Amino acid sequence: MASNKDSFGRTLFIVVGLCFICSIFVSAAAVLLRPTQEQNKLLDKQKYILEAAGLIDTSKGNVGKEQVLNTYNKYVEAKVVNLATGDWVQGIDANTFDTKSEARNPKTSFVPKNDVASVKRVANDQVVYLVRDDAGKLKTVILPIHGYGLWSTMYAFLAVSPDLNTVQSLIYYDFTGSGETPGLGGEVQNPKWIAKWTGKKLFDDQGNLAIKVTKNPAIASSQYGVDALSGATLTSNGVQHSLSFWLGNEGFARFIEKARNGGLS
Repeated sequence: MASNKDSFGRTLFIVVGLCFICSIFVSAAAVLLRPTQEQNKLLDKQKYILEAAGLIDTSKGNVGKEQVLNTYNKYVEAKVVNLATGDWVQGIDANTFDTKSEARNPKTSFVPKNDVASVKRVANDQVVYLVRDDAGKLKTVILPIHGYGLWSTMYAFLAVSPDLNTVQSLIYYDFTGSGETPGLGGEVQNPKWIAKWTGKKLFDDQGNLAIKVTKNPAIASSQYGVDALSGATLTSNGVQHSLSFWLGNEGFARFIEKARNGGLS
């Protein structure tokens, strides 16, 4: 009996010891790999920014790390803007500024009064991307937007011309949560649907938000309309709500107004 008890105790001790050692290795690996993971995450975001700006085409295959870094560093300037004032925020590295973390902190975020996009909390400061040509002339302004779709939060880059009204592209790049239904909500990444945004206008002549994601053919064919995704009404609504929020008074409205009055110079 004593021998059996000793055998069981030794076995338990070995198992516990192995688990402890394995946990140390796993924790160490997570810590050591975190910088690499963060770099890859940043590189992936920069790739989609370049795609929104029309500087790379990911549909033709994988784009190399060196190409992404060189193109981004040459043409793109990331800057932080305060939503409440529309002014630039100085002294912050915009390329590493984490708006998600800022949004989780009550001291650096706010709860929207009109949360049509179900964003819950919004960071006071947001990152805007200015894209220039070889001569240094501003050609594109990229606004990051997000909002809830069918099953998840959808993140996108809205690229507009310097008039802050003409859409160049709308690129969805991340679905946080369970993801949108393949073949339905996931169609926001369909190149044919993305192409429909080019040249559309966000605001009417009076400065009112006019862009509509709609099933109405007459509106969809106008300069203010885009066809809703077939069979994906809730996701289409999510796109509309994201635009309504982020281009509204609690989003980039003050920045857009100041930018139109020379604030980007």
